[in-house]
Amino acid sequence: MNPSFDVIAFEISIWLLPVLIAVTLHEAAHGFVAHLLGDDTAWRQGRVSFNPFKHIDPFGTIVLPALLLIAGSPFLFGYAKPVPVNFSALRHPRRDMILVAAAGPAMNLILATLSALAFHLVPYASGTAARFIADNLKNALLLNVVLAVFNLLPIPPLDGGRILTGLLPGVLARPFSRVEPYGMFLLIGLLILLPLLGAQFGRDLDFLSGIITQSTRAIIGVILRVTLNT
Repeated sequence: MNPSFDVIAFEISIWLLPVLIAVTLHEAAHGFVAHLLGDDTAWRQGRVSFNPFKHIDPFGTIVLPALLLIAGSPFLFGYAKPVPVNFSALRHPRRDMILVAAAGPAMNLILATLSALAFHLVPYASGTAARFIADNLKNALLLNVVLAVFNLLPIPPLDGGRILTGLLPGVLARPFSRVEPYGMFLLIGLLILLPLLGAQFGRDLDFLSGIITQSTRAIIGVILRVTLNT
């Protein structure tokens, strides 16, 4: 068997499961919390599900990570198909919008913490199995924290944008929410186009990646300390 194929297959195997679990439970958490708070839209559409194919977004899950890889981004991330939420159906729309939006990143942080706790089980495995488990857990820790940090950026339609919309007074929340249709274009500009433009002029304009990277490192450090991995 071609050794290079073995390497590629192994790399895929240690990323695939963490990615599927992270994006699936992130979106399912949004739908589940919305259901608890009065909106059953996602529940009726079958989006409160552990089936990853119900949550994969062609651009956010596949194309965007590929673009970041080509652009030489210091990290890769993506997003899944947003769970439909009818905020007017929530019992307390402004408060509950914050809780529904926060559910996804909170789930990712829970998964990251569970992954770190599971590191303590790796010594009970041996050989290739131990390496496979350790690499899956390491990638799950990193991926879930990056997803939580990225989704908490205060830019609609990311979860952080929804949280900020719920916190702002109405006079500011309404115009801010109107940014949502253009939010992904803004993110692509900040994460891909602006750094590429800066490189042409010898300037480092990749400030957003720096914020995400530093925040990710800080949170991972806290999780590792809390789970007694340092």
